[in-house]
Amino acid sequence: MKKIVLLLVLTMVISCSSDDTNPQNCTDVYIFGLNVTIKDVNTQTILTEGITVTAKDGAYEEQLLRIEDSDYFLGAGEREGSYIIEVTSNNYQTLTSNPILVERTEDDCHVITQVLEFQLIPN
Repeated sequence: MKKIVLLLVLTMVISCSSDDTNPQNCTDVYIFGLNVTIKDVNTQTILTEGITVTAKDGAYEEQLLRIEDSDYFLGAGEREGSYIIEVTSNNYQTLTSNPILVERTEDDCHVITQVLEFQLIPN
């Protein structure tokens, strides 16, 4: 009887032990590295219609997306890098940013979102 109890306890201990050599508790949340708001320099009105926001990091290029009814553009999902942001519109002068650094969190699970605001000059 002692052998059966010992065998059961040993089986439970082995089955409950973790064989993960790097126990990382990362969430399944998808984090965007860039959150960009565009405004008219004169009126301070938030601009979304007819605006294209592009992020470039070396050979990588991505057009940021705008979720319906939101006032901002999102991009660089879970991707670190040094991004140049270009904002274009038919009604405004093209804006090109200085490099924007998107880094990973200390635990390396996600990126740290850079919340940015750019002001466009009308043509």
